[in-house]
Amino acid sequence: MEIRVQREDFVASEEALALTRSRADVGAVVTFVGLCRDEGGKLAALEIEHYPGMAEAEIALVVEEARQRWPLLGLRVIHRYGRLAPGDQIVMVATASSHRGAAFAAAEFLMDYMKTRAPFWKRARGVDGAVQGWVEAKDADDASAARWRAP
Repeated sequence: MEIRVQREDFVASEEALALTRSRADVGAVVTFVGLCRDEGGKLAALEIEHYPGMAEAEIALVVEEARQRWPLLGLRVIHRYGRLAPGDQIVMVATASSHRGAAFAAAEFLMDYMKTRAPFWKRARGVDGAVQGWVEAKDADDASAARWRAP
């Protein structure tokens, strides 16, 4: 299990391959990569901030919850910070399990958390240079995350 918060880009295929290298027990790897969108040509960049150490610790708590819910054989979460332009990779979640159902469910669970509660602050900057304000989770993101809560 690996969690990284970094400024540098990543190569998703290499990260996924690292989960299966020298493993014969992995039957499925699910990889999700979130990209910075241009919001209809209005966004020049997202400026992503975090508190070093705190972000990793909070993500680790949710990773542990995923490990308790599903039989995972490997997991990677990478989130970038700094100024990211449209088309840049922001986040990657990769899960490995013996079976696809667990890998898919765990990846969805983790991404729902990353979109709604992960301790990152995103500020949008328009193509005109103006700061457009802090980006918050959308109602649809909150609804997706709510399905994982115990009844």
